[in-house]
Amino acid sequence: MKTLKKCHSKPDWDDYILENNGHPLQLWGWGDVKFAHGWSVDRLFLYEDNEKVIGAVQLLIRHLPWPMRSLAYVPRGPVASEDDREDLLSALAEYVKRIYHSVALTIEPDETEYAIPKGWRQSKRHILPAHTVILDLDKPDAELLNDMAKKTRQYIRKSASEAMTIKRVRSKEDLNKCLEIYNTTAKRAKFNLHSNSYYHDVFNKLGDNSQLFAAYVDDQPISFLWLAISADTALELYGGMNEQGQELRANYALKWHAIRKCKEWGLSRYDFGGLIDGGVSTFKMGWTSTETNLVGTFDKPLSVFYGIWISILPMGKSAIRLTKRLFKRQ
Repeated sequence: MKTLKKCHSKPDWDDYILENNGHPLQLWGWGDVKFAHGWSVDRLFLYEDNEKVIGAVQLLIRHLPWPMRSLAYVPRGPVASEDDREDLLSALAEYVKRIYHSVALTIEPDETEYAIPKGWRQSKRHILPAHTVILDLDKPDAELLNDMAKKTRQYIRKSASEAMTIKRVRSKEDLNKCLEIYNTTAKRAKFNLHSNSYYHDVFNKLGDNSQLFAAYVDDQPISFLWLAISADTALELYGGMNEQGQELRANYALKWHAIRKCKEWGLSRYDFGGLIDGGVSTFKMGWTSTETNLVGTFDKPLSVFYGIWISILPMGKSAIRLTKRLFKRQ
């Protein structure tokens, strides 16, 4: 008999996620970040015969206006073997419908192949991008370099020769300086940011699973790159640079430093965090000849209002922004 039970122990949870190839977004600290900013969080173990843990899922719940009630979402999970996946998803859907009355259960697995059980639907809308670049860190440095565009290798060498230092960001003061750079980057590239308190929570609540690197000139950061890491996977969360960073192409030396650090720590996968249109994706695609397509987004409809949800309320970041606006009015 297989049953779902809540986990209330951070060490037990993170140990299981880290020991079973779980994604950084399934770690306890990421759930704490989302809980601090409007989501409810359940962490559920799948037990066999009430003794052995055979699966885990960190479930995020965003409350929605009536009649849809809520959206249940699993980022880059659940964590379970192929043999136990269907049982976990079935038990999870039943749990979500009974406890939260959600309009749908949405999952975005960290997989390139995924056999989804009957009753689920592939969704064209997503919260996290499925099209990305994932480097195999088990390859030697020389092989990774050979797989890059010639210009990328040149810029790595050139920027590494500049008079700058790359190191981890450990202080709140330097974190705030990086966030100043991020705000400048966002204005230049015309994308929206969370409040600074959100990024402070990522920094604090993820702990050692948050790794923030910066390139410095005269003890001042000019470019930064922020990762979330598990035992196997590094995920790029955020990054940016100021004008001096652009002039020195600091992002090339910085990214290569981060990649090599992840290799040194024994990680096997480095995810660039998605490819979207524009210069950022052009920069990312220069690092490999191979792009990765994860399986994407799957929905389990749980309400008669699911059709309204997918036809009127767009999924993804726009849906979350809309939800926030609706809640501000209530």
